[in-house]
Amino acid sequence: MTQWDSILNFLIYLGVTVPLLGLGIFLFTITTPYSEFKLIREGGDLSDPSKAAAARASAYDLGGKIIGQTLVLASAVYHSLGLVDLIVWGLIGIAFQVIVFYLFELLTPFKVVVEIPKGNISVGLFSFCLSLATGLLLASLISY
Repeated sequence: MTQWDSILNFLIYLGVTVPLLGLGIFLFTITTPYSEFKLIREGGDLSDPSKAAAARASAYDLGGKIIGQTLVLASAVYHSLGLVDLIVWGLIGIAFQVIVFYLFELLTPFKVVVEIPKGNISVGLFSFCLSLATGLLLASLISY
């Protein structure tokens, strides 16, 4: 394989993984009843501590999902047998991140979808850790 072949392969895989990550972010944001980006944007108003806290909680929650999905995509790139395989594993990673969020919502004694917009940073951070753990676990499960 020549250097140009390697660069072309890199660009092709980049052209598949970045849209998959974008799709994951889009699906993460539409499956919650609050707007993560709106909460994050409004968190710049430091005169309102509740908005700043809601922004941090939301950023932790969404950031964890993004990192978790990236871990799955990185593992899929490494282990995939081709582009279709990469896409399948990427979609599985997105689906499981959403499923784990709703299991988290179902199994905890509090409502995650209520606590994050209220600015409960602890819930956002716990969601971050759960998404990161899910991404690591899913990434390690991709093997042949």
